[in-house]
Amino acid sequence: MKPTHIEHIGIAVNSLSEAIPFYEKVLGLKCYSIEEVADQKVKTAFFKVGMTKIELLESTDPEGPIGKFIGKRGEGIHHIAFAVEDIEEKLREVEAAGVRLIDTEPRRGAEGLSIAFLHPRSTFGVLTELCEDKNRGNNQL
Repeated sequence: MKPTHIEHIGIAVNSLSEAIPFYEKVLGLKCYSIEEVADQKVKTAFFKVGMTKIELLESTDPEGPIGKFIGKRGEGIHHIAFAVEDIEEKLREVEAAGVRLIDTEPRRGAEGLSIAFLHPRSTFGVLTELCEDKNRGNNQL
């Protein structure tokens, strides 16, 4: 498997309304999208930094994945996402290589991407996400 680029870095925050001003006023980035992904119990905010995006994640439910993450670890980096082509094939490849999957099939993520997560126990403690933008071909921003 060879990712095309780092699609985004996911950062768990308690509050988008508190975190967004730091990225805009201190770092000079522009929040270009805020979206709720109801089935993942999260609200997201996106910023572009070159070819890479920063995704802020605010839980909409303390029992959701981000709510539980913040409850255990506090705010901070949650995951790294790699852009790939043919996500279904990449999942088969990594599973055949012995990597434990959280998602055996892609699901819909923010910005309409097809996403799937690899278990951090198989990725040296880093929650790893694979992303494919089936509407843009090769995931170029």
